[in-house]
Amino acid sequence: MPKMKINEKVLQKTIKLCKEKNIVIPTFEQLAQPAKTPESVQKKMKSVGLWDVNPVNLFRITWKNNVKTGLFGDVNAIEIPPALSGVDARIVGLVGKWFPTGAHKVGAAFGCLAPRLVSGEFDPTTQKAVWPSTGNYCRGGAFDCALLSCTAVAILPQEMSKERFTWLKSIGAEVIATPGCESNVKEIYDKCWEIRKTRKDCVIFNQFDEFGNPIWHYYCTGNALEEAFNKIKKKGDRFSGYVSATGSAGTIGAGEYLKKIHPHVRLGASEALQCPTLLRNGFGGHRIEGIGDKHVPWIHNVRNTDMIIDINDENCMRTLRLFNEPAGKKVLRQNGVSAELIEQLPLLGISSISNLLSAVKMAKYYEFNKNDVVFTIFTDSAEMYGSRLEELRKDRGAYTDLQAAIDHERYVKGTATDDLKELSYYDRKALHNLKYFTWVEQQGKTVEELNRLWEPDFWDETFEQVHEWDKLIVEFNKATGLAKTA
Repeated sequence: MPKMKINEKVLQKTIKLCKEKNIVIPTFEQLAQPAKTPESVQKKMKSVGLWDVNPVNLFRITWKNNVKTGLFGDVNAIEIPPALSGVDARIVGLVGKWFPTGAHKVGAAFGCLAPRLVSGEFDPTTQKAVWPSTGNYCRGGAFDCALLSCTAVAILPQEMSKERFTWLKSIGAEVIATPGCESNVKEIYDKCWEIRKTRKDCVIFNQFDEFGNPIWHYYCTGNALEEAFNKIKKKGDRFSGYVSATGSAGTIGAGEYLKKIHPHVRLGASEALQCPTLLRNGFGGHRIEGIGDKHVPWIHNVRNTDMIIDINDENCMRTLRLFNEPAGKKVLRQNGVSAELIEQLPLLGISSISNLLSAVKMAKYYEFNKNDVVFTIFTDSAEMYGSRLEELRKDRGAYTDLQAAIDHERYVKGTATDDLKELSYYDRKALHNLKYFTWVEQQGKTVEELNRLWEPDFWDETFEQVHEWDKLIVEFNKATGLAKTA
């Protein structure tokens, strides 16, 4: 990776701004291990809400927010028992709901923005940050910008849920809606090229090729997964699998960390069956909001991916009703799911449900047993999809006990091992080669850069640069004069 360039002129302007706004930037180490947050910051947190536009909430970009105390605790995670999943393997999901904005993408956005701030590569006093997204990433970027007094430009498909658009406007972001649904990523890229050519005051933070995205997940999500496993593991348990939806492929970066400490862990990349890009070089629209498809993200190290798992979006929509409608909760309780867990199921939005079903598929394919633990990510909650539930009620009528029973047995416990593929070496190489058509032919990358992505040491070097970023953040906070008062 090229060494980050320091623009002293811009850096001094940013230091001045942060000093005036009393903004202290957390290190990646502090977000991975929030117990290292300065006591003075933790004291301020007690009077600041999780979603408040307050700079101290930069320190809440972590998996360990304790919403009861307002401080930090254990990793937020939910274990899905056999009574719900239908498999003996232990399935555990990290919960994104308890991040600011209610989704973990705020971390990926921070990973892209913070290094540019502390190096002077982005000028928050004159430039706007553009966040191309299929949903939660632009929300995270807009929130980070609001905390840092930057102006955000959010780009997302026009068919995303209305809750996203309403919230973005409420926080003061400029919103650009592009044609299509979650899988229409090229249209987002086209808009980015238009902005590059016509708006000199904008800087693009493209989650699909910005390495700050997987770097944040490598250190913060990777550490959270390992800590959560160590807390729940029983004698004989194995960290056997990790599943993440493709999306920008940032979250899959946590699997790179897991491979270092659990070399035999299987990494599964999940996508919508209606847009089987990785599974069949396919394309199409789908309803699993937040997954961007029809291409292989630049930052996806496909050489380390063991399995492609496709999920039918209809299964997700049915399960969304199962988890949120009174009839669904009643049937789950009758089937032995605890009342405590049932109350937590609304913490799973549509893509979270897709990840859960993907974890079930992986567990069935590898015949995992009670000693195998499969982790995944519950990216956001049903709170972001209230309009989708209303649409389902309007289109399909009231949700009955019978329908809930069918949905649980057929679409959750009945999840099968169809529409998946365990990857050979050359399967992975074929997926890597697909990057050429998006990134070299359309997005200005070079063949030399593409070939470099296939080399394992490239990724080691990439993830190592976080230590240099943390040094720059520490120096930046000293320069503002706020480090001592943080």
